[in-house]
Amino acid sequence: MITSNSNLVLATRKSPLALKQADLVASLIRKVMGKDVELSPMSTTGDRQAEWSLQDKGGKGLFTKELEIALLEGRADLAVHSAKDLPTDNPPGLKLSAFPIREDARDTLVIRENLTIPKIMASGSPRRKAQLKNRFPDTEWKELRGNVETRLRKIAVDHEADGTILAAAGLSRLGIEDYPGLRFERLSIDEMVPAPGQAAIAIQVRADECERFSVLDHMETSKAVKIERSILDRLDGGCQVALGVHVVGNELFFFHEDCGIKSLKIGEKTIAVIFDEVLSWLK
Repeated sequence: MITSNSNLVLATRKSPLALKQADLVASLIRKVMGKDVELSPMSTTGDRQAEWSLQDKGGKGLFTKELEIALLEGRADLAVHSAKDLPTDNPPGLKLSAFPIREDARDTLVIRENLTIPKIMASGSPRRKAQLKNRFPDTEWKELRGNVETRLRKIAVDHEADGTILAAAGLSRLGIEDYPGLRFERLSIDEMVPAPGQAAIAIQVRADECERFSVLDHMETSKAVKIERSILDRLDGGCQVALGVHVVGNELFFFHEDCGIKSLKIGEKTIAVIFDEVLSWLK
């Protein structure tokens, strides 16, 4: 059954951050399309399996599949995802129609306020660990699951680790500027290259309704994220690969363990030309 035309049903994960992102998209829809929106919060496999190690299990589709099924079955009109969680290929019948304006894509170092060099850092992201090796060469790493508030509590109160790294956009969207016992440090793009799509929200719809929702797209964000995701796809990467790709303005920043951090002025270069230059760094 396809959803009614009276209200749009928006599928989202149940986490506080996901619900906040869904609210942002719902507000945009009301403003741009003049439609009422009903949220349909869902629990994904990644949410339910909170004890899984994403590095061992692989993260592809763990936070998106249930939302995509709701779209395909007509129980939702659109789904809202964190763009960095999305596999680069859509299931048959679905497309990405829009990327609203992106927030600050930087990562934030979160560390107990009385420490300079942490003994134990918590992150399941190979990208983040690889890029902080030079700064913290002797630090041990462990995985830490849970939503943003849970992770902050585990560091500040439970002392499960001395610090972690979180996306600045997530903290901003949740209204978290500080936390008792912790200090926050935003890392520059040329020190910590973000994941492809980081800080961007992706709107996924049924293929035959892609044009309808394209009015929600922010052109600059969309162009940048599409380049980032294209490079991710061509390198056959995923969330368990130590890979960073970020486009801001006319510049592409790239990180890979084989070449470190590189940057490139992209101008009007095609993705094929950009990718050839990226490959030259990896030789």
